[in-house]
Amino acid sequence: MEKITNLVCLPGQDVKGAVAKKLRLSPDKIGEIRILKKSIDARKKPQVTFVLTVEVYRKGEVVPPRYDLTVPTVRWQGAPVAVVGAGPCGLFCALKLAKSGVPVLLFERGDDVDARQKAVQGFVSTRILDEESNVQFGEGGAGTFSDGKLNTQTKSLLIEEVLATFVSFGAPEEILWENKPHIGSDKLPAVVKAMRQEILRLGGKVFFRTAVTDFTLKNGAVTAVTAGGSTYEVSALVLAIGHSARDTFRKVFDKGCAMEQKPFAVGVRVEHLQREIGRAQYGSAAKTLPPADYKLTAHVGDKGVYSFCMCPGGEVVAAASEKNRLVVNGMSNYARSGVNANAALVAQVDARDYGTGVFAGLNYQRALEERAFMLGGGNYSAPLARMEDFLAHKKTKRLGEIAPTYPLGYTFSSMDDVLGEDLANVLRTAAVDMNRRLNGFTHPDALLTAVETRTSSPVRILRGENMQSPSVKGLYPAGEGAGYAGGITSAAVDGLKVAAAILATVTPS
Repeated sequence: MEKITNLVCLPGQDVKGAVAKKLRLSPDKIGEIRILKKSIDARKKPQVTFVLTVEVYRKGEVVPPRYDLTVPTVRWQGAPVAVVGAGPCGLFCALKLAKSGVPVLLFERGDDVDARQKAVQGFVSTRILDEESNVQFGEGGAGTFSDGKLNTQTKSLLIEEVLATFVSFGAPEEILWENKPHIGSDKLPAVVKAMRQEILRLGGKVFFRTAVTDFTLKNGAVTAVTAGGSTYEVSALVLAIGHSARDTFRKVFDKGCAMEQKPFAVGVRVEHLQREIGRAQYGSAAKTLPPADYKLTAHVGDKGVYSFCMCPGGEVVAAASEKNRLVVNGMSNYARSGVNANAALVAQVDARDYGTGVFAGLNYQRALEERAFMLGGGNYSAPLARMEDFLAHKKTKRLGEIAPTYPLGYTFSSMDDVLGEDLANVLRTAAVDMNRRLNGFTHPDALLTAVETRTSSPVRILRGENMQSPSVKGLYPAGEGAGYAGGITSAAVDGLKVAAAILATVTPS
């Protein structure tokens, strides 16, 4: 096997031919080419290239498996482990435990992914929100309806395990090597369902529409959980509850778990024509390349502002989880073939914006969501403004060439009224600055839809080096809701870490 780094290929160029030229080999002597990494280099527009790292195996050479996902088993003699939440953190934690021979009870307050899709569509059709099963709650977590993006700032060897696991359950193989991998909101539900079926095959039990409402302590340790009106004896409790489980946050706090408020970010969704994003990023080469994305940052005074969860060829979705509160998010399918691109444009907020107290940030989120609901018309239509009007402090009166994708309608609104003048001004300044790096970001007809509040958890449930709460033995805060992750991949990694911490407490078989 030979490894080649920085292999440059033009769009449409045969990789095997490029490898043969690089190694000065006849193509018929090359067996398998395994791509390890692939990214786009657009620094010399209009000539845009792919840059690859590959492993090359000659004909007849044994090609080893890419990954080994087997795990050692343990001698588990206690009660089952309860995992609360079937998002990426909970699913990966439960799967790792079940593969190791640990009995698992996986509780999810929302529906299984098939019924959940119907609930989401039902909300769009009827404007009647199911507070237990929606874009935030249900099998697969919030990421199921936000493109299935897997890129992360997390640095961990476990990322490869996460990606390989997704592929083993049906995700596209290219997520193993793409620089910004994604599964797509159309493909991710089947992957999530396959993971759940494997947990069941391994002896785990999965409960849907079953919120955990209480847990029992004895001598400062978790001994049981109450869910769906029944009590289950457990030896450990993993809280993988996601960033929107506000009632559970309060229950955990009332039970004496150490918690603190945590900074997060709020703002709006901004929509552009996807073809214009492609033109800005790749020039005339855009037609031969995958749909372009972007990642932008700015500093306005002491506030960081950034684009978040960018969805090429996607749509803005209705992401409320509480009645009479309005939240937006973004999603795109695997092909990313929609007319519009969208991304969150958000500014960091902290105690200076919403005050002290563990739940001050949560209350701030709710206040913004209630305001957006009312300004949208009180029926889940969303406040909306054109970029030109937003920058000029004017209320929008007409649409331009970009049609909004938010499915429940819109009401022309001032973003100052939704966000408050100070925060709106921060976003204005940042948008103008971002336009210097992405030409067209402040296109007059770009659309801003409010309000984006669920970028991350507003609280952190504290834990020690053993991954347990310092105040409640056997309770493992995990993932994005507990304040230790920010997206599908990092949440899944944290789930694996928590599973490893639990497995470290028992003897291998």
